[in-house]
Order: sequence, then C-alpha cells, then structure tokens
Amino acid sequence: MTKGMPTQPVADTVPKVNDELAVGEDLRFQRRWWRFENGVWIFFTLVIALDLAGVFGRGPMANARAATGDQALQVKYERVERFETPSILTVNFGSKAIRQGRAELWVSEDLVKALGNQRVIPQPVDSKVGGNGVLYSFAATAVPATAAFALEPAQAGLHTLRLRIPGMEELVLKILVMP
Repeated sequence: MTKGMPTQPVADTVPKVNDELAVGEDLRFQRRWWRFENGVWIFFTLVIALDLAGVFGRGPMANARAATGDQALQVKYERVERFETPSILTVNFGSKAIRQGRAELWVSEDLVKALGNQRVIPQPVDSKVGGNGVLYSFAATAVPATAAFALEPAQAGLHTLRLRIPGMEELVLKILVMP
C-alpha cells in the first residue's frame, strides 16, 4: 500500500440488530413465499386425502355397484382402475336371468380390448363372439349365480362397458383407467 492514502473501514448498509450479523430482508417477498408454501401444502394434503378416498383408484370412492331395474343383473366393479393393474369385476345373476339351468351374459368388446379380460371364473360352458361383444353362457343351478372377470386394463382412458342378459335391460358402466 502506498503511504498517505487514507483507509476507511467497510461500512455495512444494513443495520445490525443487537450487534449481530446483519442480513437483508424483503418482507414483501417473504409474505408471497409463505403464501406459495401454504398453497403447496394445501394442494398436497388435498391430493393425499383424495388418494386415500379412492378417487385415483383402489379405495371406497372407486368401488361401485350397478344393477338393472329388475335386479336380474347386478355388477360390482371399480369405476377407477389403473393401467395394467389386476382387478375383479363380479356379476351376480338374479332369478330372472337363470333359464333352464343356464345364465347368459353378453358383454361389449371393451371387456376384452380396453379392460384386458384375463380369465372368467367359473369357466363358461359356451362363449360366442359377435355383435361387437361376447356372449357367455354359464351353468347356474342356484340363485344368485355369480361370474367374475379378472381384468388387467390394457388402455388408459374412459371406457364404456355394456352388459346385458339377452332380451333384457342393458347395463352401461363407465370405467376410467388411469395411467
């Protein structure tokens, strides 16, 4: 250093509090940040609550039941499914659906194509493809007779599944398959 040059201590423009380290603050920014954080907490709490309720599948809100007006056909299914995740669609046949020891059920092709039907329990006595769907025939000796379809959805999206007993009311189910 050269002699004669006056030196001055570095001055801090932010005042110290209690002789401690001085830090700057932007209270307006801080309040906006707190509001943003609160919004994020509320959003994630809502997502977790909806998930636990089954809105995204596998919960009380995802489970559904549907039946024809005469109760000949009753279906228990999941209205929200997951892509490539196994589930069961259960069909109960009422007394009006059973004729001569058999229960017939026509299902639209979405059961196989979009919802990925893997197997039918019990094995149908007969099945016929046609009319944009499959007609299954089950042996039915007791009321109610039951058939279950093991599904593993192959396509994400909203799908319409139609079921009916030949000559009776059609049941239309809307099933959302989440990716």
